[in-house]
Parts: sequence; C-alpha cells; structure tokens
Amino acid sequence: MSSKHDLNQPFDSAAIEKGLYEGWEVSGHFRPSGKGTPYSIAIPPPNVTGTLHLGHAFQSTLMDILTRYHRMSGHNALWQVGTDHAGISTQMVVTESLLAQGISPDEIGREEFVKKAWEWREKFGGTITHQLRKLGASVDWERERFTLDEGFSRAVIEVFVRLYDEGLIYKAQRLVNWDPQLETAVSDLEVNTEEQDGHLWHIRYPLGDGKKSNAGDDYVVVATTRPETMLGDTGVSVNPTDERYRHLIGGFVVLPLVGRKIPIVADEHVDVEFGTGCLKITPAHDFDDYEIGERHNLEVINIFTTKAALNDQVPEKYQGLDRFEARELVLKDLEELELLHAIEDHRNQVPTGERSGAVVEPRLTYQWWVKIKPLAEPAIDAVKQGKIRFHPKEWENVYFAWMNDIRDWSISRQLWWGHRIPAWYTDDGKIVVGRTEAEARSKNGLGSDVKLSRDPDVLDTWFSSALWTFGTLGWPEKTRDLDTFHPTDVLVTGHDIIFFWVARMIMMTLHFTDEIPFENVYITGLIRDASGQKMSKTKANGLDPLDVIEGISLQDLIDKRTQNLTQPRMAERIKKETRRDFPDGIPGFGTDALRMTFSAMASPTRNYNFDLKQVEAYNNFCNKLWNATRYVVSQLEGLEGITDVAPATPADHWMRTKLIQLMESTQTALATYRFDLYAKAIYSTVWHEFCDWYLEFSKIVLYDTDASESEKLQTKATLAVVLDALLRLTHPVMPYITEALWTKLKVHLNVSSESLLTTKYPEITELPTNGTPYEDVEWIKGFITGVRAIRGERNIPPSRQIPVYTVGPISKLTSGERWNVEYVSKLARIDKIIQIADSDEIPLGSMNVYNGTKIVVPFLDQDEIDKEKNRLNKEIGRLQKTIKQSGSKLENPNFVEKAPADVVEKEKKKLSDSTEELSSLERQVELLANLD
Repeated sequence: MSSKHDLNQPFDSAAIEKGLYEGWEVSGHFRPSGKGTPYSIAIPPPNVTGTLHLGHAFQSTLMDILTRYHRMSGHNALWQVGTDHAGISTQMVVTESLLAQGISPDEIGREEFVKKAWEWREKFGGTITHQLRKLGASVDWERERFTLDEGFSRAVIEVFVRLYDEGLIYKAQRLVNWDPQLETAVSDLEVNTEEQDGHLWHIRYPLGDGKKSNAGDDYVVVATTRPETMLGDTGVSVNPTDERYRHLIGGFVVLPLVGRKIPIVADEHVDVEFGTGCLKITPAHDFDDYEIGERHNLEVINIFTTKAALNDQVPEKYQGLDRFEARELVLKDLEELELLHAIEDHRNQVPTGERSGAVVEPRLTYQWWVKIKPLAEPAIDAVKQGKIRFHPKEWENVYFAWMNDIRDWSISRQLWWGHRIPAWYTDDGKIVVGRTEAEARSKNGLGSDVKLSRDPDVLDTWFSSALWTFGTLGWPEKTRDLDTFHPTDVLVTGHDIIFFWVARMIMMTLHFTDEIPFENVYITGLIRDASGQKMSKTKANGLDPLDVIEGISLQDLIDKRTQNLTQPRMAERIKKETRRDFPDGIPGFGTDALRMTFSAMASPTRNYNFDLKQVEAYNNFCNKLWNATRYVVSQLEGLEGITDVAPATPADHWMRTKLIQLMESTQTALATYRFDLYAKAIYSTVWHEFCDWYLEFSKIVLYDTDASESEKLQTKATLAVVLDALLRLTHPVMPYITEALWTKLKVHLNVSSESLLTTKYPEITELPTNGTPYEDVEWIKGFITGVRAIRGERNIPPSRQIPVYTVGPISKLTSGERWNVEYVSKLARIDKIIQIADSDEIPLGSMNVYNGTKIVVPFLDQDEIDKEKNRLNKEIGRLQKTIKQSGSKLENPNFVEKAPADVVEKEKKKLSDSTEELSSLERQVELLANLD
C-alpha cells in the first residue's frame, strides 16, 4: 500500500487520513487471515439510529487496539461488527419522519409502517458505521450484521421458542415501567431518574368503625408525592412497631373522593420516619406498593390508560383527564372537603423515559417474561470458577450482587419495529407458540379452520442483543465461524450494562451453546467533561468525536449544542459556556491524536475527564514522530535492506535495549488491558528516548568527519530498525500516521509487506544487542542533564562552550570508549572536563550532583558573578525575613506553651535550617566579592 504523503511537508492529519482507510478496507486485510490461533471480539452493537459519541469512540478505539495488536501478533483475528435495530429509537424516528410528511402511523397500519422503517434504515441507518470507519476501526465489514437481518432473526425466534417449550418463558400480569408517550413498557436502563422540586401532600383518610387516632382524631394522615394515584388505593400500611397506629391495624379507612373502604395493614417495609409514617398503598401504580399488596392480598386496581389518562375505574368526574390535570382536580376537591392536611416542599426523584422525556408510570400490564433463576445459576458459577474474568476484578462483585438478587425479565414491548413474538391466540385465549404459525398449529393440533390471532408485541432489544456473540456467527447452524471464533476473547463495555447486557449474554450463551460468550470482560469507566461533569444532552456539554478529529467553528459548535434541547431555557447558558470553553472553536486534531488520548485515559478508574488539551498534546506527539521520521528517512537515502547490520556505538546498543524494554511493557500492558500504560510507554520511549536522545546521539556519529563509514552505516541501521519497530508498536493505537510513515521507511527495510496491517508486532528476538553499554549511556544521559540544568539556570547560551569540573567517579568517560566523550562534550557543549579530588579546592560556580559525582560549572565572567551575587542577596533577604518571623514566634510564651509540641519543634527546625542556609549563602557572597 503506497503513500502519497510528502515528508518534506508539515504534518497534516487530514491529508494523511484521506484515502488510507478505503485502501485498508479494499485490501481485505480486516478479514480473518485463516492462519494462527483464533482471536475474536464482538463489538457491542451500536444503535442504528445513533451517532458516534465519545463513549462509542472510546470503547471502539480500545477494541481496535486489541484487534490490530493480535492480528499483527499472528492471530486469526476477527472483530465482528453490527448494529442494533433499537426498537424504541427507530420507531420514534420513523414516526416523527412520517408525521412531518403529514402521515399518521395509525393510518397506514403496522405492515406499511415496518416497510417505511426498513426504508429509513437503508437510507439513514449507516451513519454510525461511517463514523466507525473515520475512527479507523479495522472490523470485518463483509460480516456486518443487523439484529433484524434474516439469519439473526432466525436465531432470536429459535431462542424464544426453545425457552417457551422449556417452561422458561411465560406471559403474566405484572408491574412494569410504562412510558405513556410511547405507550410501551421500557427497561430500567431506559428510565432516567431526575431530581425535581415538588411537594409532599398530607391527606386525611377518615377512619372507619368509629375508631380514633392516639391524638383523638377520626382520621389518619398519609403523605404522597402523587396524589392522583390515591384514586387507586386499596390499603393503608403502617409499621407494626409504630405505637401511633398499632391499635388501628386490622381496621379500615374510607378512601376520600371514592368512598371505598380499604384495610389498614401492618408491614415492616413502612419507614416510620418518612412523612407521617402512614403509607397509602396503590399496588397497580407503585413497585413497593405492589409487593406490599401481594403480601397482604390487597386488591389491584389499574386507574390509568396507556396514555396515563384516568380510566373508568375512578369516579366519573376524573375519567378521561390527563394524570396531571387529575392531580390538580383531586387536590382542589380534597381542599374543599377539608381533607388536605398540609403541603410541604419536597425534592422528588422523578423517573422519565430516556427517549421520550415523559414521566414514566409503574403500570400493571400483561407482558412476556423469562424465568431467570435457572439461567442465572450457571452464569454465576462461570464467573466464580474463573471461566469468565472481569477487568478490573472488583466489577465481579457488582455482577454477583445483581445476579444473586435477580428477578424475572420482562421481554415484550408494545411496538411495531422489532422481532415480533412468535405466539398466537385462539378465540378462547389459548396461547400457542412456534417458529411459524404452521408449526404452532401443528404442535398444538390446530387445523386451518381454527382462527388464530398473532401477539402484537415485539421482543425487547436487549433480548436479541443477548444472543450477539453466537447469533452473529451463524447459530443455530453449526457453522465454521461458530466453531472457530466462539467463545470470543474479550468484551469491552461500560459498567452501566453489566446486568442489562453482559449478564444476559452469559446466561443465554451458556444455555444455548454450552459455552461462555467471552473469556474476559473489560469494564471501562465513564467519560466526563474537562471539569468532571457527566456529559448529557441537558447540559449540552458533550463533544462529537468527529468534531475533535475534523474541527468545528465556534458558531457551528454553538448551533449544534443548542439544537433540540430538552430544556430550551438552557440555551443562553450553553452558548455562554461554549464561548468560554472554546473561544476559537475546535481545531482538527486528527484521528490518531484522539485515539492516543483515549488509550492514555483508559486507566482502571470509574471516570475519566476528557480535556482537549490532552488531544492537543498527542497531536504534538504526532508532529514529533513525523519530523523524526523525516530525519531518519533523509539519512537512509540510497540504502536498502540495511536492517541486518549489527549495532556498533554505545548509543545504538542503548536504544535497542530501550526498545526491548518497550516491547515487554507494551505486551504486558495489552495482555492486562492497561491501555493507559501501553500509550504512556509508547509516548515516553518515542518522545524522550528516541527523539530527545537517540536522534541526537546519532547526529554526533553521522556528522563526525572522523567516524568510519562502518560506524555510520551501523548507526543508520539502528535508526531504521528502531523506527520500524516503534511504528509497528504504535500502529494499533495510531494507525494512520504510522501507516503513512512506515510506507516511506519500508523501502530501506528487509520486508515484503505493503502495509502495517500485515506486518508482525515486534518481537524481542529481532533485536540482538549488547547490554553492556546500556548503563554507560544512562549515566551519560544523567551527566548531560546535570550540566544542561546548570546552563539553563544561568542562561548560558548553547553557542558557548564551557569547562566542567568533576569530583567523583567518571569511569564512563575514561573507559576508552570515545563516543561516550563525544556524546557528553557535544550534547552538553563542554570544551573540557577537569577531574579533581575531594581534597582539591572546588572552583566557585554552580554545582549538581549526579550518581555520586559532583558536576561544577565555574563562573565564566564578571557578568555571571554579578548576576549570582544579586540572586544570592535576594535569597539572603528572604531567609532573614524567615528567621525574624520564626524567632518572634519562639520568643512568644503563648506560642511555645500553647501550640502543639510538634508545631513548636517544626518552627525550631525551620529557624535552625534557615540560619544554617543563611550562613552558607553569606559565605558564598564573601567568596564572590573576593573575585571582583
């Protein structure tokens, strides 16, 4: 794969990335090679209606790093890609699209609506896959799956039918989260809990049978945040230990506005400290109340329609009212009847639909359920026995907590878009299930004369996605792919779906394949904004990864952040904060810089703060690598296949040793899912060791007229070998720039590959080296750094050579290795090194100590002496002030007697140290004065 990029041009990420991905995809190298040990990852299927957000981009980057690494390491690697049909989201999007055209879904009916949904999917459903390509994801696009495609749908129906036949799927009336705008049950994950200002209304419920409260009242007071639900109350509950109400247990109250007698029951669930300690029970509209109602066999009365309007189970005057309209009327009527006892301000936890934004209601409905306990037990054992490992390991505790307290799973949704439940009903209500209607009839002995109506519901999207690892590989057929790539090696996902997806995949996969779905689960943290705030649509503080890659103007960013706000009043604040945080918009940093940022962030913590300054720093890293390659390639001009030339100079051996250390650390980091350590090791070695040191060492040899041609060739060989390995090591995280640079370098290498995709991840055996010079060069680096520090402190210009006096061992410079002396003298700009004994008088100057050796740079002229005297006098003035303050404290009896002993001792030591330092500085000033 050739590269058109000109190294003589400045680094330009956009120019590098253009066309490279298309070349990779066309080459077919994203497909499994068919050779080596299988390695597979199934991408968590993104929502087909969605766009790539930072969380997607983050996790996809980590999966791509693993896939590219294992592909380069010789594995038969498959990264399985696909998208989720996203039942609720797609139905909403298509409905809105039709309504915008003046078309009502109810008018065209289910069949036509589903046809329109497929049309929408074909036209607009590829947005996120386009963005994955932009991110550099090396997935096998030829195997792309969709949860509603024919093969996967067959797997979904197969699983449903088998579970039903085994008695593990059933239909029952239970309480579920109900979205009245979407008119469907929704999962807990699709419900957001928002804290809002509200009220706690205290309502008087008249006592029956002439009973009185302890205070002599003929009523008890209940407190509620949802007064409209009282119309469905079927009981009042008190704690059996509550002395205020114990004598009322077993009696009844008369439900206000309704007149129905409802019992007073005792239940330990009631919190005596909340409200009045007297709890109204509405089993059909509250999850806790439902459980209390079941324990006490209370009547269950559903008072809401599917749209959360009041139905015919309430008094006629409230029927047909929206729930919040009904609330106002109920409160008005209670007040007129003098039954509204009190109102207090209260912060409510209000559940809202993630998609619709509507307040979600607990609602009693008939739904399909999975009997989960029999499936959960093997899934718990798989993790306990270490067949599946969580990284970090502490997430296993979260998994066990959920699995040990698991409840049956509601799997039906009242939608048109999705996998329609394969169940039919006879006129007398009998349920028959089959893969097809014909099979359902045959299994139940029903002829064609028996009328059947199909269940209108579809399966929850989580049900189909639970089959992802094996359903995408051809199950229920026994395919070669299933045999080769299952179980998968690792799942990369967030902690918020450990139960909703991870656990369910484990349960389903074990049950239907007798295999685990994956051997490892790597749990990532949550990406937050630069100040640590959770990114949300409400705050509009999220970032589109493509804007970070390609750049966006300030105005376009403001427009994007203020579109379709759930709370339009926030627009002005969002505009102000966007102008503050991004005054010039966002420059395009490129894909590689963003990917490197993601990798460096991926430490084993729960949250990561995303800061564009990090991306900018890694963009600078790309620029550093670009310029380094330009230098190396310029030195290799006219040379081909020189990588077999052995190293010669100490710096050559040192750099190869550093490279071996990097290979070891990157392999360990990736094997343990420490992407942060992988990125940091790459960054440190490339920037600090290769660019800052080795390139400078190489220039000393290559530009030295006394260096032999053999030495120069050996240095050039090391440049080529090391850069080749560094590009290969870096490729999994920064694929674009490494590919572009490697194609410029490869002509000088002994390789036949056209692309880094088909090269090997570096192995230690590639780098024969002599480790002896390693310690020498490390010492030399420290020595040079010590001299440079002095030069920097004294602002000695680089053009000026200086003498250096040393006290202590300098065997690395006297060993006879001339290059060691050359490195020090040229990189530290030293004209001579004078070694003196401890007993000798050390010249007056600046001193550093490195590894037991004193490095002294004498003062060079009167100007330096004057500057040093000024500096010392300022420091003397500071110390005199400190000594005076400490002395005053210690002379004060109140401080000495009343302050803690350790504080007094600390102040004494401060006075002693300052006095000693002052004496030393005054002596230095005196010596300097003698030089005038």
